[in-house]
Parts: sequence; C-alpha cells; structure tokens
Amino acid sequence: MKRLEGKVAIVTGAGKGIGFGVAKAFAAEGANLVITGRTLSRLENAKEYIEKEYGVEVLPMVADGADEEAIANVVAETVKKFGRIDTLVNNAQVSKSGTMLADHTKEDFDLAIYSGLYATFFYMRACYPHLKESKGSVINFASGAGLFGKLGQSSYAAAKEGIRGMSRVAAAEWGPDGVRVNVVCPLAMTESLEQWRDAYPDLFAKTIQGIPLGRFADPQQDIGRVCVFLASDDASYVTGETITLQGGSGLRP
Repeated sequence: MKRLEGKVAIVTGAGKGIGFGVAKAFAAEGANLVITGRTLSRLENAKEYIEKEYGVEVLPMVADGADEEAIANVVAETVKKFGRIDTLVNNAQVSKSGTMLADHTKEDFDLAIYSGLYATFFYMRACYPHLKESKGSVINFASGAGLFGKLGQSSYAAAKEGIRGMSRVAAAEWGPDGVRVNVVCPLAMTESLEQWRDAYPDLFAKTIQGIPLGRFADPQQDIGRVCVFLASDDASYVTGETITLQGGSGLRP
C-alpha cells in the first residue's frame, strides 16, 4: 500500500518548480491533491499530467497568498470535494530577490511578507480544524537565505524566518491535538535556476563547488520525498524541526 493512499494534501505554488515536484511526489504515494497558484493554465497543465501519470484526483485553484478570502475558499472547496485535509504544504513565495536591503521599498518588503508569511499564516489557521480532525501535518518552506544571511535576500529571508518562528510555536500549540508542523529549507533545480545556469555557466560552476554533493536537488525525488516522509506515519514523532535539504552546503550544529 502506498504511504499516502486515501490522504488529501494542499500544495501551494504547485504549478511549477519545487511545488510541482512536491505534488508529484505526493501523488506517487497515492494522495489526492489540491494545487494552488496564480496562473490557471499552469495549474491545469499540472493537473492533467499528475492525474494521467499517477491516477489520483487533482483540484486546481487559483489563489493569491495575500488574499485571506481566497485562501478560505481553497480550504472550503478542498473539504467539499474530498471531505478531509491531511497535509498542508506551504511552498509559494514571491519576493524581490537580488535587491539589496538599502534599495528595498516598503512595497518590496510587503510583497515577500504577504505572499510568504501571511499566506502561510492564513492557510495554517484555515486548515487547523481539519488537520486536528485528521491528526494531520503542516510542512512549511523556509530557506538558507534566512539561515545563512544570503546577500540580496533581506525581505525573502525575513518572511522565511518568520515562517520558521511561527512553525515552532504552532508545533508546540498543536502537538497536543496530534498535528505536526515541520519546516524544510530546499536548494533545488527549478526552471528559473536552469535559466540562470545557462546565462551564467561560470558562476553556476562556482556555486556547485560549494555544495558537497555536487548538485542541486531534484524537486520531486529529493525535496518531494522528504516531504512525503514528513507527511507520513513514518514521521509521527517529528515536529517542530527544520530540515535543511542543501546537499551539505547548509551544515549547521
């Protein structure tokens, strides 16, 4: 039997990149999915691929992470269609990456905070009653940008570290209800990173030298399968943790 057979997961930002990889990993283990994002065509393409490849049901829903009402609707429609929520994966994030702190505007900062920290808060709060019922779990995405102080990532890092702090509090508050909350910090090969690699091959090669495993993660096989573990009964005693999936470049005590 597949590890997530009969389970239901919401994966935000699942139309492409890491979110799409995570969605495929969950589908491969039998989970039905609600996938969200800002571009309907991408979500519909993801739905078509996943349903054909893995034989699960996928509900695509357009939702801006800063829109509390839209997020409440996603949760309501999930329960309406599937009758339950077992896992929430907060992956979506928008930011002005590459803009130095002194050059940030309030609008730039708000973009990261609302699309990341507020979106995670809205989804967690709306899903909580259903996660409590299913004894489910939350997997939030943070970043090495916050852990290690990456240049040009101030607002992104602020949002991600806020998510980590909120996750630890939620793990403490929701543990008695059987709801687990964990954080992953990925370093994965995405479409955007592929474009950067092709545009700056020398810089890419130098970056790879700083990763002991010598590569970026695959969104499905490396990131998605860790998320599957965290959502499964195999991780029933894991909560409040931050897992760095950085190929060894995120070594920390």
